[in-house]
Amino acid sequence: MYQFNREEYEKRIEWYQEARFGMFIHWGLYAIPARGEWVRSTEQMPEEEYLPFFDEFNPVDYDPKAWARAAKAAGMKYAVLTSKHHDGFCLFDSALTDFKSTKTQCGRDLVREFLDAFRAEGLKVGLYYSLLDWHHPDYPHYKDQNHPMRNHPECGNEGRDFNRYLDYMHGQVRELCENYGKLDILWFDFSYGEGENCMRGETWRATELVTMVRELQPGIIIDNRLEVSGEGFGSLWEGDPKPYHGDFVSPEQIIPPGGLLDKNGRDLCWEACVTMNNNWGYCALDRFFKPAPMLIKKLVECVSKGGNLLLNVGPDAKGNIPAESLEILSEIGAWMDKNSESVYGCGKAGIPKPDMGRITRKGNILYYHLFENTIGAMPLAGLRKEQVKAVRWLATGAEIRLAGSWITDNYPDVVFADLGPDPVLSDPVDTVLKVELRDE
Repeated sequence: MYQFNREEYEKRIEWYQEARFGMFIHWGLYAIPARGEWVRSTEQMPEEEYLPFFDEFNPVDYDPKAWARAAKAAGMKYAVLTSKHHDGFCLFDSALTDFKSTKTQCGRDLVREFLDAFRAEGLKVGLYYSLLDWHHPDYPHYKDQNHPMRNHPECGNEGRDFNRYLDYMHGQVRELCENYGKLDILWFDFSYGEGENCMRGETWRATELVTMVRELQPGIIIDNRLEVSGEGFGSLWEGDPKPYHGDFVSPEQIIPPGGLLDKNGRDLCWEACVTMNNNWGYCALDRFFKPAPMLIKKLVECVSKGGNLLLNVGPDAKGNIPAESLEILSEIGAWMDKNSESVYGCGKAGIPKPDMGRITRKGNILYYHLFENTIGAMPLAGLRKEQVKAVRWLATGAEIRLAGSWITDNYPDVVFADLGPDPVLSDPVDTVLKVELRDE
């Protein structure tokens, strides 16, 4: 049985904390109704109304190599695809069901093509797998918290064998771990409920599941949603990791205000999963996209708090990433081309957030992310003059001299950088200063 080992844990998450930026991809049958991936649950849609989308599914434009190129160009280091979402439809060729992409008009193992394409671009690869399954006959229907038929007493749970479902679910996870080469991340989703309706931890036979996964995929990183959902932190936070603890915490649609520490004050590994618009799966009427400058700043915010950003795209029914998403990714990539050094392998600076932006750190290098300029010279918060070895514009490598004048002399305990006479920063989104500190 799996036992927690701090040294092994720190080793396996090392690449992940270096990467800092990844792509989430929510894709499935729900791209056809185009009202989000929860459409069956939110509309309490019966199975017979959903199955026609299975017959129709044929993503003729699916080109995972183009997806991979877009992710890499944006500066992303890893990607996670929904191999099966809550609707139970599989994008991989499972031997345990016919509710899969290879049985549609498409006839393709979409997971295998995704993994091959992203690995070819040098990106780490992960698969999302839903613990829920609204298609499987043995998954609880009536009075379940989320099932589309939760309010239909005629869909009672008599005769449903949950252990039979768990055998199926464990079997599919085994298929993913055995048949698709090395996986870097397994992203389970999600646990919920309390009391007799508890769908958490050992309800999923979680110790057995994780023991199998770690035997088949040594070094794999697993999220914390066998224990909790986006609303909790899990047993690693408690300081007493269960065998099925998460390697990272997965706050959803929020960046933790102060980063995340466990209850004993130790830094936690975490990843904020965030949509570009307001839906994970493709939603035709959702045009509320977050602009690229905002997302660049949110990436920097995550890194400055010791976390990762997993940014979602929701391809349409034909397999195209929306044009708005591609444009956003391109803009992020243009910024990352010049400034990724201040993201990869960086983390907390140990200095309070300055007025004009944020600070990330890698060893004895501080990166001051300037979201706005100051009047006069730029104060380098948290530093003493004797600590500073050199200051450079990160984008160009040009020297920045420290300021000294009758104005700044009034503040002898503050280090000021002379950014020159132009009040407009060179990058209107985030101009980065690289500050090298002397060895102490």
